[in-house]
Amino acid sequence: MLTVSLFISKHMRIHLASDHAGFILKEHLKEFLKGRGYDIIDYGAATYQEEDDYPDYVQPAAEAVGKEVCAGGDDVRGIVIGGSGQGEAIVANRVAGVRAVVWYGGNKRVIGLSREHNDANILSIGARFVDDILAEEMVVAWLETPFSGDKRHMRRICKIDTEEKSEG
Repeated sequence: MLTVSLFISKHMRIHLASDHAGFILKEHLKEFLKGRGYDIIDYGAATYQEEDDYPDYVQPAAEAVGKEVCAGGDDVRGIVIGGSGQGEAIVANRVAGVRAVVWYGGNKRVIGLSREHNDANILSIGARFVDDILAEEMVVAWLETPFSGDKRHMRRICKIDTEEKSEG
């Protein structure tokens, strides 16, 4: 398992975005993930701006993930961060090819299940509810958990994808 994790982390591209509420955690995770060998693309915010709006940063990050996923990429993920993570996930889930999940603490097993069962490709973190160390632990667990590929999960994912989503 360790060999697979190291292989994944050296080749995976992560699209990262946050608003003011997630800015400090985003900056922390960006450096943490770069140190682990991930390819990071940061969509902002570039500076702390209390009046900024999360869709301005999350939408482009989600579109990049969606575009790569729709082109057949399986070595791409997104991490978006806000106060609760809820609004960020709503924005991301409007993009074709995106399956965003929210995590803001609580049962750690849900992180693995979001990957194993749902093949989630964007993790939306509620920065107001987790500290840096816990966020690091959960992000690594999420990035390194593979999709199970079980037929029942694949069938369900196919039912989620609709033409109503915007093109990535």
